[in-house]
Amino acid sequence: MTDRVFTNPAILAGFALGVVFLAAWEWLPGALGVPRFIIPPASATWDEFQHMAARERLWFHVGATMASVVAGFALGALVGMVAGYALGMSPTAEFVLSPYILALQIAPKVAFAPLFVMWFGFTVYPKILVALLIVFFPVMVNVLGAVRAVDRDQINLARAFNATRGEIFRKIEFPASMPALFSGLRIAATLAVIGVVVGELVGGNTGLGYLLVYGQGQANTAMVFVVIILLTLIGLVAYGAVVLAEGRVLHYLPKREFGIT
Repeated sequence: MTDRVFTNPAILAGFALGVVFLAAWEWLPGALGVPRFIIPPASATWDEFQHMAARERLWFHVGATMASVVAGFALGALVGMVAGYALGMSPTAEFVLSPYILALQIAPKVAFAPLFVMWFGFTVYPKILVALLIVFFPVMVNVLGAVRAVDRDQINLARAFNATRGEIFRKIEFPASMPALFSGLRIAATLAVIGVVVGELVGGNTGLGYLLVYGQGQANTAMVFVVIILLTLIGLVAYGAVVLAEGRVLHYLPKREFGIT
C-alpha cells in the first residue's frame, strides 16, 4: 500500500508541482528584479517563521485563532442546521422568516465586526460571532434544500403506516439530508477562518489576524506571508476534519478513487 502511494502518478505530480512552486518563489522574484520587501523569497519567509515562533508568541496566536474557528464553526453549523430543518419542515415558517434571513445574509459581515466590538469589547466574542454569521447561511441553505427535495411519496407512505412527525424526521428527512449537510459544512469550514480573521483584523489583540495587522504596520512583508500561509493551513485542517467526519458518517456512499486501493 505504501509503495503504491509513493509511486502513484497523481501524488508524484502534486509533489513535483509543489517543488516547482517553491523554487519559483525562491528565485523568480529576484530574477525579475522584484524587491524583497514586495515578495520575500521562500527562505526569508522561513527565517521569519522561525523568528516569530521563538519571539512573537506565534503558537499562542495560532491557538487563539484555531479555538475561535472551532467555536464559530460549531455554533454557526448548529444554528444553521436547526434553522434549515425547521424551515424545511414548516413551509409557513420558511415563508415568514426567509426574507429576514436573506437580508441578514446580504448585509456585509465585515460591517457587523465593529458593532460586535462595540458591544463586547476586545474579547473573543466578536470573532466567534462574525464566524457564526458567515457559517450559518451555507449550512442552512444546504439543509433546507435537502429537506425540500425529500421524496414526498416516502413521507406519505410513512404517514400511511401511522409514523409520527418525529419518526419521519429521524428515519427519512434527516438521513436524506446528510450528504447536503456535509457539503455545506465543507464550505463553512473555510468560511469560519475568514470570519475569525475579519474579527481579529477589526478589533482583536490576539490571533493571526492581529499579527497580520502588526506585520502590515511594521512593513514586514515576510511576517504577512507567514500569517497567510498559517491561515491557509488552518483552513485546510478544518476542511480535512469535515471530510474525515463525512467519510465516517457517510461511509455507505461511493468514494472517488485516484488509483490507490
